[in-house]
Amino acid sequence: MRAADLLIRCLEHEGVQWLFGVPGEETLEITDAVLNSSLRFITTRHEQGAAFMADVYGRLTGRAGVCLSTLGPGATNLITGVADANLDHAPLVAISGQVSTERKHSQSHQYIDLPALFKPITKWNGVIATPAMIPETVRKAFKLAETEKPGAVHLEIPEDVAAERVDESAVVPPLRVQSPRVPEPSAVQVARAVAVLRGAKRPLILAGNGVVRRRAEEAVRRFARRLQIPVVHTFMGKGVMPDTDPLSLYTIGFPGRDYAARMVEQADVVIAVGYDFVEYAPCLWNPNRDKRLVHVDVSPADVDAHYIVEVGVLGDLAQALDRLAEGVAPFEARWAEGARAAVGAQLEEEGAGPAGWPLRPQRIITELRDVLPADALVICDVGAHKLWMARMFPCYAPNTCLISNGFAAMGIALPGAVAAQLLYPSRRIVAVTGDGGFMMNSQELETAVRLQLPLVILIWRDGGYGVIRWKQTLRFNRASSVEFGNPDFVAYARAYGAQGYRVEGPTELTPILREALRSGGPAVIDCPVDYGENVRVTDRLKRIP
Repeated sequence: MRAADLLIRCLEHEGVQWLFGVPGEETLEITDAVLNSSLRFITTRHEQGAAFMADVYGRLTGRAGVCLSTLGPGATNLITGVADANLDHAPLVAISGQVSTERKHSQSHQYIDLPALFKPITKWNGVIATPAMIPETVRKAFKLAETEKPGAVHLEIPEDVAAERVDESAVVPPLRVQSPRVPEPSAVQVARAVAVLRGAKRPLILAGNGVVRRRAEEAVRRFARRLQIPVVHTFMGKGVMPDTDPLSLYTIGFPGRDYAARMVEQADVVIAVGYDFVEYAPCLWNPNRDKRLVHVDVSPADVDAHYIVEVGVLGDLAQALDRLAEGVAPFEARWAEGARAAVGAQLEEEGAGPAGWPLRPQRIITELRDVLPADALVICDVGAHKLWMARMFPCYAPNTCLISNGFAAMGIALPGAVAAQLLYPSRRIVAVTGDGGFMMNSQELETAVRLQLPLVILIWRDGGYGVIRWKQTLRFNRASSVEFGNPDFVAYARAYGAQGYRVEGPTELTPILREALRSGGPAVIDCPVDYGENVRVTDRLKRIP
């Protein structure tokens, strides 16, 4: 047995289904070993796409997605997706090949120090220097990647080590999979938090990505409904409280003092549940440092001048919230009802504007939501459309609108949709992207066609980097260096063997969406968008007292 066979056996033992990557010379033994396993190698067109696929797989399942690259440029191409997983707290294991051990001491073709390169963007990275290390190293990699708070891990394996023959009877078999148990919350801290809540007049729950990671949304819903506390979400916490629920205040994170942010301003106590600073900095929602903060999470809060915690309740989120609810009487419903009415009325009024042409972002979101079933999964790229989708796309469950908002890496939508469609073949998967983000990884359209995945890519086309144009206009009243040209997206899609559609009028989007969803294969929709709405909405928010 080769060391590469042992590595693959350990990956099987960890429950790995797919290995996303690009084959290379220094990983010949590994890709050959896959043929003798239950793993399926998903050949991508770029290593960044492979890392994004592993990233989204990890975020959706809570189990580490795995990506593979060769050394040198293959490994450097993984960087953006690995960093995205690490900052978005998605479990990921990246494996890269390396030169033979006898070449590492001197300047060598394509050799760079990969552990040093990956160190700032991973929780841990290790070098498999001998075959005997493989079972322990792989188990450690997956345990660290998946343990709260999850993130990325990198493993390097030199090509001569991967090819080395080992006596199967002399090596340790794959180690038993174990996960640390999340502790119960301290009764003392629960009692202190109860005292804070009893003194609240306008409490508010800030639900973050940690709620989704811990699958604790039902506990948040029980807690909020029992005590009549409204819930505002970070972009990555969308769906914790269904947006149809009268306690949902949608999201915070949109530039400016958005409608939900105004309700946060009025709150006196904020119960931050599973909240990560990388999602939306505390200085943006607690600028005056006047909120009494109850921090409910598995991990202690980081240090921040705008996030001085009154009480930290650490441990299992569901247990913590259930025990808090036992000690607090329900609040008067007027606060929650008034907050929901204010936010809902403003969003409804804004969305009720004319259809116009090109389509306003609000209109695109309404039509997309109307044609999708409740369990559809939307993967959102980074750009101006992300801000609109995070703000206005209604969600009824977590992980039904995925948004990268820790690292916020452009190019994630299409490869992420590939991973999501592999994972959920019977669900509707839509990649929502701008023309800028789409072109960063558009080559993965060939991967989707090859795998015969029925996903839909909805491109919001404006011929520029919309967020940057927006911010330049607000600051300087002019734009600079943000315009670009695009290919004919319909012809581009058809060249790959996908379906291509172009929206050419204000009434065409809905029928095209329905047809694309029925097409049975990858489909690309080119939809012009009116991003003049960006500045118009910013001006509207400034005028609201």
